[in-house]
Amino acid sequence: MFCRGLSGYGPYLDHVLSYWKAYQENPNQILFLKYDTMKSDPFPHVKKLAEFMGYGFTAEEEKEGVIEKVVSLCSFETLKNLEPNIGEKDREDRPCIYKTSAYFRKGNVGDWQNYLTPEMVARIDGLMEEKFKGTGLLEFGK
Repeated sequence: MFCRGLSGYGPYLDHVLSYWKAYQENPNQILFLKYDTMKSDPFPHVKKLAEFMGYGFTAEEEKEGVIEKVVSLCSFETLKNLEPNIGEKDREDRPCIYKTSAYFRKGNVGDWQNYLTPEMVARIDGLMEEKFKGTGLLEFGK
């Protein structure tokens, strides 16, 4: 279904590409980040995000470890274990086709290998190559 562009919120790769194009047109208004890159070294990315939003950390805050505290508060484990995210709750504000737990697995880079066969990976990689070829997105963050 994913490869056919069928998902609860529309074709995922189209969403990614539209945000990428918007980022290229407005790099001062849109911050484009990749999960794998942020996960590997979150501190400079949290700092960059704060600066982008106009709330950069002061030298004193950095010295006091505020960036580290923000990273901890926003960690996958912390968010996964917040009361609203525990269990199989439906969203109260609007109907949703996915249960809360669908948004949280392990949060590990490469965990997809536990869910996708090599054939599925090859198919998705081919679709991404086709969709993003020539856009610069495939090279972003490498």
